[in-house]
Amino acid sequence: MVADDPFDGPSETPSNGSASATGDAGTVESLVTAPEGGAPPVLRDAVEIRADGVEGDRYRRGDGHFQLDGCAVTLVAAEALAAVHEGTGVDVTDGRHRRNVVVEGFGPGMDSLLDATVAVGDALLRPTRRRPPCAHLEAVAGEEGLASALQDRGGLCCDVIEPGRVAVGDSVTVREADPRTAGAAIAERLAERGRTADRE
Repeated sequence: MVADDPFDGPSETPSNGSASATGDAGTVESLVTAPEGGAPPVLRDAVEIRADGVEGDRYRRGDGHFQLDGCAVTLVAAEALAAVHEGTGVDVTDGRHRRNVVVEGFGPGMDSLLDATVAVGDALLRPTRRRPPCAHLEAVAGEEGLASALQDRGGLCCDVIEPGRVAVGDSVTVREADPRTAGAAIAERLAERGRTADRE
């Protein structure tokens, strides 16, 4: 079910630019909210991400099932959902995965997004940890085996760095790589410069 939405089409380019700092880029495939714990998911054309979560979602309202371990925003990979469908026949693209933003382009585990600064539409997010599936998700979705099928690809929890509007079709780019990756890239560039200098 798609909620009535006052927004039309993808959002404008963020004011701080849309170019990816690392070359990694993807797309918002779908958006999901649930108004309260246990409520059916609602597919959205666009959402407003606030400093404390997604407008209209249970966790921003303080009604999520795992409120003490809640996430402001959750991401899940389109590739993970496709793998679940292929492996089990269970299709949860209707939002029963209960993650807010479905992202395509970063692989099923979205490893490159952890601890990075990620532009999602007009918002800036920082994925801080994995969001493993659980028995509650499986029970609410009504699909036995869903939790194990989503193991190691159940999505990421994100902090909100900058609020903003996100629409289906918006770009997703890594604005700044996580510190470990960025440090390794700098070290490699310095080493390459040293090798080049030695050859000259």
